[in-house]
Amino acid sequence: MNRLNVAIVTGGDVAERSISLQSAATVFKHLDAGKYNKYVIELNKGIFTEQGTGARVDMNDFSLQRESGAVRFDLIFLMIHGHPAEDGCLQGYFHLLGIPYTGCNHFVSALTFDKQACKDFLRSHGVPMAPSRLLRRGQPVNWQELLGMGLPLFVKPNKNGSSYGVSKVKTPEELEPAVALSFQFDDEVVVEGFLNGVEFSNGVVRKDGETVVLPITEIVPKNEFFDFKAKYENESQEITPARLPDDQREQCQAQTKKIYEALGCRGMSRIDYILVDGAFYFLEANTIPGMSEASIIPQQAHAHGWTISQLLDAVVEDALMVVRQG
Repeated sequence: MNRLNVAIVTGGDVAERSISLQSAATVFKHLDAGKYNKYVIELNKGIFTEQGTGARVDMNDFSLQRESGAVRFDLIFLMIHGHPAEDGCLQGYFHLLGIPYTGCNHFVSALTFDKQACKDFLRSHGVPMAPSRLLRRGQPVNWQELLGMGLPLFVKPNKNGSSYGVSKVKTPEELEPAVALSFQFDDEVVVEGFLNGVEFSNGVVRKDGETVVLPITEIVPKNEFFDFKAKYENESQEITPARLPDDQREQCQAQTKKIYEALGCRGMSRIDYILVDGAFYFLEANTIPGMSEASIIPQQAHAHGWTISQLLDAVVEDALMVVRQG
């Protein structure tokens, strides 16, 4: 069997760059070398180059220009968190070039990356979620309306990940500075009502055309909420499988499948929740979730009985299936 040339695309010029590089390293390590020729392609300041050699990518066809000749890719494994992958920009580019890529298409990626738009879409599907308001840079803010949702409030960039720029607001005086902080990361900010419960995260992937919902992870942050340090600097306890009775586990996994399929996701995604009074309140959908060795999705894959290599095989096969189906 001929090995596929796979470009693991990583980096980017956003706050999540370091996490993307860690995720790509995990994918490179665990993609089966017997099936794939692996190339790590890093985006830095608008230029795509191969890690190690510095060889540049020709943006006319996304071929790698090595001294020994051009390398053309059979598949793009997207591992950029945030812009320009998680928001769908690169997916549109690769679609035009006719190169298969992992994960969701450009529309679904853009929709899920826009937290408020995703919530608005899922509301019609009966998915429980906290009340929220969208603020846009340069537009007037009705502070009293925001405070009318009650305190505490969460303030977060609308289109960003990894909990950059997120604040928990406990007093009216903290609200305006928290909004200003979020505006440092995005031109839109979401102010969201506080949910007092336990946070859970549930991975999902498509394998052989079927939706496979992975075991659930319970998140116990050492800080007040699941912020950047809790996610990436071991300042949280992540329990997989989660400590849930069977009925709640089935309820959460059924809701994850419903959301994944309602959004039209492909490949590997992660849905985050807070459990309040027996209901799993939707927080956000992550269509390019973190893939460091300690990340939630690898934990869940192991609990499901898969190696990371088997998980990545499923993601690759799903991307190729999209092409075969036309």
